[in-house]
Amino acid sequence: MEPISAAAPATASAARSARADTAAADERRKLRTVITASSAGTVIEWYDFFVFGTLATILATHFYPKGNETAAFLNTLATHGAGFAVRPLGAVVFGRIGDMVGRKYAFLVTLLIMGGATAAIGILPTYEQAGLLAPVLLVVLRLVQGLAIGGEYGGAAIYVAEHAPKGRRGYWTSFIQTTATLGLVLALIVNLSMRTLLGETAFAEWGWRLPFLLSAVLVVLSYVIRRKMSESPVFQEMKAAGKVSQMPVREAFGSWEGWKRFLVSLFGTTAGQAVVFYTGQFYALFFLQKVLNVPLQTSYLVIAIALALGTPFILVFGGLSDRIGRKQLLVGGNLLAALCYYPIFKAMAAAADPVNVPVLVACVFAMMLFVAMTYGPIAAYLVESYPARIRYTAMSLPYHVGNGWFGGWLPLIAVWATQTTGNRFAGLIYPIVVAAVSAIVGLLLLKDTRHVELADGA
Repeated sequence: MEPISAAAPATASAARSARADTAAADERRKLRTVITASSAGTVIEWYDFFVFGTLATILATHFYPKGNETAAFLNTLATHGAGFAVRPLGAVVFGRIGDMVGRKYAFLVTLLIMGGATAAIGILPTYEQAGLLAPVLLVVLRLVQGLAIGGEYGGAAIYVAEHAPKGRRGYWTSFIQTTATLGLVLALIVNLSMRTLLGETAFAEWGWRLPFLLSAVLVVLSYVIRRKMSESPVFQEMKAAGKVSQMPVREAFGSWEGWKRFLVSLFGTTAGQAVVFYTGQFYALFFLQKVLNVPLQTSYLVIAIALALGTPFILVFGGLSDRIGRKQLLVGGNLLAALCYYPIFKAMAAAADPVNVPVLVACVFAMMLFVAMTYGPIAAYLVESYPARIRYTAMSLPYHVGNGWFGGWLPLIAVWATQTTGNRFAGLIYPIVVAAVSAIVGLLLLKDTRHVELADGA
């Protein structure tokens, strides 16, 4: 009788190891596909939403009466803010759909709505052509954009988080967080490219329409990619078990405990994160253009370079939150912003006459680090803070109240304060106060959520 070869167990072990490696590789490929498909569509939606803001100074000349440049610009910022104002409504409407029908379906619908509204802005008549009808139509389309983005973000963040491994949710969801900045960078690049190709005169007269019309092409491409995606595994399990909520809005906000979670998320995280985000990107742009009178192309270049340099740090801080927790970074980013905004904007003013591009880029880059600290971990924190059956609705509302109301109105409030007082730094009072409040509330009330099981929720 021949002895049993010692190689047999080793061969079996090697086979099991190979199968495990193959399965792990398949999971990584699947996750990369999820990230790519989700992020591509979300970048396009943020491009659609932000291209309006990057063209605010030009839109003011076409959609409002001539004769008072400041009033026209403030009206345009108010229109810009209208899109932010309805974002919470979009969060509730599409959050309900996402919790009842599915994550994938909800953000497919928002993608099409956003793309249609953005492209339509590119064919609107101007004030000279249609009178008051022109700004009315502009506001309506801006409201539609706001509804769409209110439903998009929560779906994308949840979809990625519910696919990601437990110890890496902060890192993988931070890819979704980069999409807002990438969407803004894309809008700036498109604007700069078309200005250069067409010339300033032609771009100001009619070329401004092209960035809006480009949305139609981008949305079609993204829709084709997203259609091939499957539903998130957590939602599939809930649906199979018959645990899908039939009244997610009531479940999320029908009790004091629900409103308590909402208020802690809002004042402890999203309100501060929102003003940090919009100060470091949008208000920095308007400050350069309208307060410091830096040439338009130079201001776009400064913001684009700083954002390109700073965006990778969103991933860095998202990954760091997996190791040290979300709370430390959220509180730290808000606190640093509150302490550093005034000296940073003073340095920008000193570097604007004559224009010193490297110093201006460094100033905006410093603010981007605050953005990365607060924005990188926040998707994971919000997803982990709410039960799966009401997650889309519950996390979307505090995010969009914070970013839609506290952040979205920041440029208008800041520019108005500057114009009213004559003090070029008066616009900083609002973001400094809000960031400080979030730092204090977050320090006292936020909990670390990184060990939560997403199938069960917090």
